[in-house]
Amino acid sequence: MFDLLYRYSEQLNDLILIVCAVIGIVYYKKYKNYNSKIFIYYLIYVVFVDFIGSYPYYVIEYEQLHGLRDYLKETYFSRNFWWFTTFWNIGSVLFMSYYYYVILKTRSFKKIVKYVCFIFLFCSVIYISQNLNSFFNSQLKFVNIFGALVILNCICLYFIEILNSDKILVFYKSLNSIISITLFLWWLIITSLLFYEVYFSALDIGYLNLRSNVYLFSNLFMYLTFSFALIWCDPKQEI
Repeated sequence: MFDLLYRYSEQLNDLILIVCAVIGIVYYKKYKNYNSKIFIYYLIYVVFVDFIGSYPYYVIEYEQLHGLRDYLKETYFSRNFWWFTTFWNIGSVLFMSYYYYVILKTRSFKKIVKYVCFIFLFCSVIYISQNLNSFFNSQLKFVNIFGALVILNCICLYFIEILNSDKILVFYKSLNSIISITLFLWWLIITSLLFYEVYFSALDIGYLNLRSNVYLFSNLFMYLTFSFALIWCDPKQEI
């Protein structure tokens, strides 16, 4: 069973992501007058990033794109690390930070989010400029971990704000709350995997299966929870 999951993990990831984004679009009218709509934009953005970032797969699988494959073969763009570093590890972090910047009410918390994002973007650009070869050929652990800390910072500020208000009484009805709890758990799991990459070997099938399944089940948990929350939550209870 796990071998089967490993074989089709990318397709399952893509499917659940698309389903979640479609649910967001279907229920957009429900949230269009609330800040929660920004999260639906984020889901659409993630689908776009994932779809475009899969171009190495497309140029291999589709005969019509073999000419593009041959053109990219000897370039930096033959692999998609640069794309996901730019638009996922940096772009999605900034997108979600903006989401929290909007939903936070405390002015000092908003400033913290803004300045932390500026520092993150500045440091990421400097780091990439000093590690261009790694930018095109591997994941950048520094950017990944820094991005995770930025998101965790936003979520913690949100939790502190809720704990200091009476809105905690409707915590379980709020889309923002469910998103925050789910993201918090997801980032803790995924970020911890980065510390095991030093043990990575293309010949270690057991580790490859384990890593793939952790990503798969983490994503299934996250996007299924998002889908359920979009359907179930009451935007009038947004906190």
